[in-house]
Amino acid sequence: ISWDQPAAALHNWIRGHDKVPGAWTKIDGQVVTFYGSSLLDDSVPAGQELAIKGASRPGLITKNGLVVFGSDGKMVLVRNLQFEDGKMIPASKYFSVDETTALELTEEEKKMAEEIRAIWKGILSNIAVIEDSTDFFKSGASSMHVVRMLEEIKQKYSELHLQNEDVYMATKFADFIQMAVRKFRGEDKEEELVIDYVSKNVNNMTVNMPYQCFINGQFVNADDGKTYDTINPADGSVIASVSSASLADVDKAVAAAKEAFENGEWGRMNAREIGLLMYRLADLMEEHQEELATIESLDSGAVYTLALKTHVGMSVQTFRYFAGWCDKIQASECGATIPINQARPNHNLTFTKKEPIGVCAIVIPWNYPLMMLAWKSAACLAAGNTLVLKPAQVTPLTSLKFAELSAKAGFPKGVINILPGSGGLVGQHLSEHPDVRKVGFTGSTPTGKQIMKSAATNLKKVSLELGGKSPLIIFSDCELDKAVKMGMGAVYFNKGENCIAAGRLFVEESIHDEFVTKVVEEIKKMKIGDPLDRSTDHGPQNHKAHLEKLLQYCETGVKEGATLVYGGRQVRRPGFFMEPTVFTDVEDHMYIAQEESFGPVMVISKFKNGDIDGVLRRANSTEYGLASGVFTKDISKALYISEKLEAGTVFINTYNKTDVAAPFGGFKQSGFGKDLGEEALHEYLRTKAITVEY
Repeated sequence: ISWDQPAAALHNWIRGHDKVPGAWTKIDGQVVTFYGSSLLDDSVPAGQELAIKGASRPGLITKNGLVVFGSDGKMVLVRNLQFEDGKMIPASKYFSVDETTALELTEEEKKMAEEIRAIWKGILSNIAVIEDSTDFFKSGASSMHVVRMLEEIKQKYSELHLQNEDVYMATKFADFIQMAVRKFRGEDKEEELVIDYVSKNVNNMTVNMPYQCFINGQFVNADDGKTYDTINPADGSVIASVSSASLADVDKAVAAAKEAFENGEWGRMNAREIGLLMYRLADLMEEHQEELATIESLDSGAVYTLALKTHVGMSVQTFRYFAGWCDKIQASECGATIPINQARPNHNLTFTKKEPIGVCAIVIPWNYPLMMLAWKSAACLAAGNTLVLKPAQVTPLTSLKFAELSAKAGFPKGVINILPGSGGLVGQHLSEHPDVRKVGFTGSTPTGKQIMKSAATNLKKVSLELGGKSPLIIFSDCELDKAVKMGMGAVYFNKGENCIAAGRLFVEESIHDEFVTKVVEEIKKMKIGDPLDRSTDHGPQNHKAHLEKLLQYCETGVKEGATLVYGGRQVRRPGFFMEPTVFTDVEDHMYIAQEESFGPVMVISKFKNGDIDGVLRRANSTEYGLASGVFTKDISKALYISEKLEAGTVFINTYNKTDVAAPFGGFKQSGFGKDLGEEALHEYLRTKAITVEY
């Protein structure tokens, strides 16, 4: 290694010779070869100085490896060192390499050592006797022999889990045995995840709910010790006292995510390994689906059967879908070479590469707590990023359970961090944080605008899924009973707490009265009650403040002259229940015609028979553009309307039909960017163009 070079040149030299022959230097009079290099763009870390021959300043042995300095003062991190005798060590262990006391083996362990010696002898057939000093690779072994040796050991000792890297770190027989015995005894195991639960016997099971912040792979109290109560909307009781993250916790979580991305195991994983982790996590979510659905029902008021099928079921599907994308991003999103002008006689090759962005902040709403987590996090992780997620303050519990399952799936520390608490505090600080490179947000339009302003501090990439006032147009030539059923689902699905809910129905004049009559008849059949009761159709609103806002919304509709046909009141029972509500005679200027309720309120307006362009004008006269729908048997009419509606999603003769493979996102003040489908990956990737002259 020539040390009179900038850090980037040193990094390229080291990684360019990573396998053979290796980039070397002299330390303490002996040749030391460097492996595993990365650029370190941060403040100088704490560490112990190490003199390096020819270098203008000493290196630093840190907890993450050896930091060396280029001529420009910038840093390179080296993870592994190999000595002249072939021994390789983590660079972080340089000063403690000789401090480990040799183990005294038990009789069982001595027997294991002799069986491993026989395996080595079978591979190293050119060596007469396997001595303690025998070096596996200097005796002629190759990388293929590493696989054979580990598989033979696994056949005899299935409980001993060794990796290829273990062999490279202990190439001499005696060192290998010491390492294997330590693993056999479990001495090298990472600290076990400690979880304090709030446990409840409910829904014919015991649910165990973490309630602390999840930072760098550990559940911890908030830095300042603050907590808040999360409430069961079915009866108003306290479910748990949850840690309320502070600004210091945000800084810790972002630092952990940055470390995991830049220097941790996550950054060294290949795409298929990330995909396997995501598949494993999806399997664990499915294994715990009843517990997750119960927690979701307790914390958000979701009807259990809906929570099981949609809140949890679609979350599992989302992780599996994006797990499949992990090793296909380059093929689909990139894989392109670009012809460019060439200055003869030179030849140039230009190609593009998709890269992860880095640390992503994800802020999600309270209506689908787990599903909104999955929609954003799965794409984020599949692209190779790390994340800090803030669940809605009123619904943190499934996000924290997800954190537990992610740790059990084997996600490295720092990759996933969950911070319950205040949006104004935690969400705001994440939006402004200089080490966060991307914000994904689902929530209200005013909050989305504030996030855009905050993200401008370091020009973060932003994607926003915001408010809606989705129009649903019902023509007289529709299949009426289906339109009634689907129209009710468009409004009352998930208690109306649905971002794509039909905020305004336009019903053709000739069928208007019949449509309203049929809707009211069906509402009267709906069972309102305990969301854990399998026969319940309609559960409580998410939280008390939201219920009060809905009641005020209905009062405003009545004051402005709309006809309250049904509902509009709180149900007389404990909890935050509201009657499914129907308004008719809603005119375009009214508040309830322009603003979404985000609740079980059907807002119906008539339109004149055959007035297609007129109803389209009215449907589009909103600042929102998330979703829309049309019911008609005339496919030409339906396609014409689908072209003219200004919305990111158009449903024809159906509603609420989302799928993990279909992109989802809005127009106008409903935001920009996509969740789900291949397009969601673009939100969490950046494109690099590379030109080579040859």
